[in-house]
Amino acid sequence: MATNQRQGLRLGNIAPDFKAQTTQGDIQFHDWIGDSWAILFSHPADFTPVCTTELAEAAKLAPKFKERNVKLLGLSCNELKSHGEWIEDINKFGDVSLSFPIVADPKREVAALYDMLDEQDLTNLDSKGIPFTVRSVYVIDPKKTIRLTLTYPASTGRQFDEILRVIDSLQLGDKNKITTPANWTPGDRVIVHPSVKTEDAEKMFKNGVEVVYPYLRFTTL
Repeated sequence: MATNQRQGLRLGNIAPDFKAQTTQGDIQFHDWIGDSWAILFSHPADFTPVCTTELAEAAKLAPKFKERNVKLLGLSCNELKSHGEWIEDINKFGDVSLSFPIVADPKREVAALYDMLDEQDLTNLDSKGIPFTVRSVYVIDPKKTIRLTLTYPASTGRQFDEILRVIDSLQLGDKNKITTPANWTPGDRVIVHPSVKTEDAEKMFKNGVEVVYPYLRFTTL
């Protein structure tokens, strides 16, 4: 059961804790995260086409998330029995073995807690006319801080490689005083954090610093 309901979650907020049933047993969200990073991502409903492709892709990429110490947690407004039956379709479609838990949230408690409900698409409703969730993504660090939020419409599948890219950027920035430029991918040059003076950066980064402007300085790691 969800607690401490809030809406309008922002980057830097502590991710709301909740207790929920999942396909792998009951969890207390913060305890489940532990010392890992986590991704909480919602899909509108089981046995729907876009969601099937998304969950198959997430299952395929699960080892890459694990390499980055990231746990995956799916969610939809369906019962556990439905989740279990749908996973069989996902595994067959994607030739995968889905290994991460999926939250059963038929009362929309977690969905409301994380402001995931659809206010726009009048086709994204259950048989009672109650909105399903949209495609929300929350990336949460080991301190339980929200580091990324994304919201996709029900009609558009997510780009999971982009989520991996952002996690790489966040984790690299946490370890080094850097930010990442437009279209950055791992191995590309990075930007020296504005808080670091150029003379300090030249000592800090052994591969040198390229000064384009006083506020735009590149280096490689």
